[in-house]
Amino acid sequence: MSVLAETIKNTVVQGVERLSKQPWDKFTFENKVSPFTTNKEVFIGFCTYFVIIFGIQAIMRKFNVKPLQLKWLFFVHNCILTVVSAALLTGFAYNLFPIMRKHGILYAMCNVGSYTQQMELLYYLNYLVKWWELIDTLFLVLKRKKLGFLHVYHHSFTMVLCYVELVGRVSVAWVVITINLAIHVVMYYYYARTSIIKKRVWWKKYLTTMQIVQFIIDIAIIYFVVIANNLYKFFPNFIFAFPCAGTDFAHIFGCMIVTSYLFLFIDFFKETYKTKASKTSKKSASKQKVESKKSKKSKNSKKSTKLRQRNKKQNIGHDSAFSEH
Repeated sequence: MSVLAETIKNTVVQGVERLSKQPWDKFTFENKVSPFTTNKEVFIGFCTYFVIIFGIQAIMRKFNVKPLQLKWLFFVHNCILTVVSAALLTGFAYNLFPIMRKHGILYAMCNVGSYTQQMELLYYLNYLVKWWELIDTLFLVLKRKKLGFLHVYHHSFTMVLCYVELVGRVSVAWVVITINLAIHVVMYYYYARTSIIKKRVWWKKYLTTMQIVQFIIDIAIIYFVVIANNLYKFFPNFIFAFPCAGTDFAHIFGCMIVTSYLFLFIDFFKETYKTKASKTSKKSASKQKVESKKSKKSKNSKKSTKLRQRNKKQNIGHDSAFSEH
């Protein structure tokens, strides 16, 4: 077992070193050696994302290309993201628990000492995963699915957000990232499952609810930290004032993006599940109308049958009286 664990560890280390182009134990984001570590790369990548997805969409629409069946590719893609998200979550937990046990949760969130070399590497790997997740949109386009504003905005700006937080060396970023990774494990498992098993999952609705709860927790923590950090600058002796590692721009940018996500996901939840509820109620209403019409018809038919029977009896009575007479 120890040999297997050592083999897995060595494989992961070698893979990470190839990706980052730096030694595992000496990684730093600031030297700009690793891929996607400059403003230029991020800007070009951000623009290329939109050019590719809307370009392919326009070409497929113009030439009336049928939706591509990418079931197994989509399955593998989601399986990879499920496993990678779980691995990163484990890595964060492995590095954070000793810090929290020794210094407490506030130190882990705000002290520059919690922004260790290992944590920076994990932040970078999580950032690279955000680039990989852009392929989600490509699958939607190739399948000729509708591209919603929320999907495109969320995918593109999450990548930018992770970059900004890395540049700004924001120590509280792990709170947002770990919650997000936990949800992504469930979410990408759901996508992998439904790509090959076309059976309704009862807990699908709760995925969006989980994401909304995630953003509420994120906002509560990062707003608290940003306010405390700014209070410390002007009122250092105030009871709720304390410094928090990271640049002001990175803090404010994070607050703005996460807040926008919350409102967009709430709106998506309302639109999706209220529309479904209204459709269901309309169906049930129309069903009730049909049933009421049927019952009225059956009642009328019963009444007409009774009347015919009564008339028959009366006619029989008349006939017998006439014959006797």
